[in-house]
Amino acid sequence: MSLTAEVTPRSQGALRTFLHGLPGVDQVGAEQRAAMLGTRSIKTTAKAQALDLAIRMVDLTTLEGSDTPGKVRALCAKAMRPDPADASCPSAAAICVYPAMIATAAEALRGSKVHLASVATAFPSGQAPLAVKLADTRAAVADGADEIDMVISRGAFLSGRYAEVHDEIAAVKEACGDAHLKVILETGELATLDNVRRASWLAMLAGADFIKTSTGKVQPAATMPVTLVMLEAVRDFRAETGRVIGVKPAGGIRTAKDAIKYLVMVNETAGPDWLDPDLFRFGASTLLNDLLMQRTKLTTGHYSGPDYFTLD
Repeated sequence: MSLTAEVTPRSQGALRTFLHGLPGVDQVGAEQRAAMLGTRSIKTTAKAQALDLAIRMVDLTTLEGSDTPGKVRALCAKAMRPDPADASCPSAAAICVYPAMIATAAEALRGSKVHLASVATAFPSGQAPLAVKLADTRAAVADGADEIDMVISRGAFLSGRYAEVHDEIAAVKEACGDAHLKVILETGELATLDNVRRASWLAMLAGADFIKTSTGKVQPAATMPVTLVMLEAVRDFRAETGRVIGVKPAGGIRTAKDAIKYLVMVNETAGPDWLDPDLFRFGASTLLNDLLMQRTKLTTGHYSGPDYFTLD
């Protein structure tokens, strides 16, 4: 099915026709393929490379009401130097914090290559007027965020108000200026994989730089079948438009074994171009520790205790 002539719809009617004309998702097939890809065995040198790549893809995240400047500074230090005992260990991709912590994180990350992401647009509910969401976004960028993680209005999407969701994303993208925009679909609230595919395309049409599964505040969060559908969407979107969009599963990815399963799926579904922190990220708070433990096991031959690395 060629979609080339239809990839820039704007009106409510055109968006509905386009999104509901996308090929349906075979849920059983998607689940089976995701499970099959999860059985691939990655060992020795390939595993070491995969662990380092996964570390470089982590958006080290703290999004709690109890966050303090001290906790954020410690997390920034960990992102920049995940294993202080091993200078060869790569840094994480980014720190992701609430807007109130951006200034603290920006100061701590100064001079490093670690990106600074902030959630915005009334995270995690998205239930705020557009003017508030845009002010939230502009303030985050002004304070030093170079990546913005926004949430879509799931109520509007599920009500079929696609133009409203599209225009809101486009407005937030404009408010981002030079900052990259990750659009959180909150897939756990979208109910079906068909809706995940539609929301993915809608976000990309509106200007998203990344599409992200979840806020981490709703269960289920990231799952392999959902991420598979999103990877297929970015692959097909590039084929139709030439634009390359990133994918970020977030929430519930806690082990190196799981991270490697996702990397296999990225390679097999979207292709090796997406095996890059510029196009694939893990939103996580505890994943990094297990990646470090597995990395130490490969290099030293024994496991360090879970308390060897800083607790998040």
